Amino acid sequence: MEKDFIDVHTHTLASGHAYNTIYEMAQEAAARGITLLGITEHAPKMPGSCHTMYFMNLKVLKREMFGIRMLFGAELNVLDEEGSVDLPDSVLSSLDIAVASIHLPCYKKGTKERNTLAYINAMKNPHINIIGHPDDDRLGFDYEMLVPAAKEHHVLLEVNNSSLAPGGYRVGAWQNYRAMLALCRQLEVPVIMSSDAHTASDVGNHEYAKKLLKEAEFPERLIANYSEKLFLDYVPKAGAGT
Repeated sequence: MEKDFIDVHTHTLASGHAYNTIYEMAQEAAARGITLLGITEHAPKMPGSCHTMYFMNLKVLKREMFGIRMLFGAELNVLDEEGSVDLPDSVLSSLDIAVASIHLPCYKKGTKERNTLAYINAMKNPHINIIGHPDDDRLGFDYEMLVPAAKEHHVLLEVNNSSLAPGGYRVGAWQNYRAMLALCRQLEVPVIMSSDAHTASDVGNHEYAKKLLKEAEFPERLIANYSEKLFLDYVPKAGAGT
């Protein structure tokens, strides 16, 4: 197995319901052998998260800490069927990375088709790199629509370790990911494992995601965590010295 060196969906104190600083997250990542860490705070519509000004000022942060590369961006809230998100393009264009996710505190759920269209329309935004945790039965997604759209719009689909962990609050993630991964393998659509860490002790933790991908016999060549070339194809700013 190739080395898993990427974890680019994580949160710090700034997100309002996470528990460590940027420096603590980076130090833990370095200790665990992660060489590329993304900090993606919850965007402003999430209750308790940071203001738009926070994201506008990310340019002041160093892109190397404790010997590892750092990316600073956002986990955007998909707000509606049109795929609207809660940061303007003028701010999104300045971020290193953007994950777009549906969160129930920020989204009025509808039918499976409507929820799927919300993600598909978000994919059309050229600043969005990753679709976060498309796995929750409380919403429901049509993977026969979602997976081809990810291929068409050149975004990575996330396999979220937090969704799969015991005690996680999202429903049905294991079976939903199995359905998604079968189509991703068939259509040659890459995925990325993410910890979705809200505490330093979870940085780089892809234990359950790896177990699922192994069970699904998913090819490593389609997992962005194992290939810098593949990752940079989807997140080009990660190699731009931002």
